Amino acid sequence: MTLQIGSLAPDFEAETTKGRIRFHEWIGDSWCILFSHPKDFTPVCTTELGYMARLQPEFEKRDTKIIGLSVDSVQEHLKWAGDIKDTQEFTPEYPMIADTDFKISKLYGMLPASVSGDPSKRTPADNQTVRNVFIIGPDKNIKLIIVYPMSTGRNFHEVMRVLDSLQLTSKHKVATPVNWKPGEDVIISTSVSDEEAKRVYPQGWKTLKPYLRVVRQPETVEHIGARK
Repeated sequence: MTLQIGSLAPDFEAETTKGRIRFHEWIGDSWCILFSHPKDFTPVCTTELGYMARLQPEFEKRDTKIIGLSVDSVQEHLKWAGDIKDTQEFTPEYPMIADTDFKISKLYGMLPASVSGDPSKRTPADNQTVRNVFIIGPDKNIKLIIVYPMSTGRNFHEVMRVLDSLQLTSKHKVATPVNWKPGEDVIISTSVSDEEAKRVYPQGWKTLKPYLRVVRQPETVEHIGARK
């Protein structure tokens, strides 16, 4: 299956460090970040899991659930959590999926359908494509896909910035420009006519080109940094 932005995130049942879940039911009406790992006890992923544990309260402010995935067992995940605590000072309190049959990795297009066998006999390099970040909306559609190489740690502040943009633009007919940060000016969507924009933005906007109209960020939830 080839997943793209706008695709329905495949549903599944799985064992996790927090018990068995059905994915769509677990997401509920929240946003979700699913991020995957090629193997337990790998160095870069150890730093990532610890940092996500540190950032979890920030994602909770954004009504966003975090869930990890690795092609190893729940027991291995729980052992790994001890190393993460020892080295990163934070223990993951979010669930980690045990994808020991590779079902979810294949369902999400991260491993070929032909993969089989004992996951404990596979090396991180065998699973190197299991390095994705998915942002999934309350509608269960995929809003973002980022694929990282094993040698490069993920920038979860960038993931949070994109989440802020997605949540803002899902509520208002705007887009966010290059390097946008919460609280900065945004762009009025091209689908919005000048007449409609006058009703929505009576304070006015700056027209750089007919298709490029810059306006103050609409007021929205506090964590996005709306200016008043």
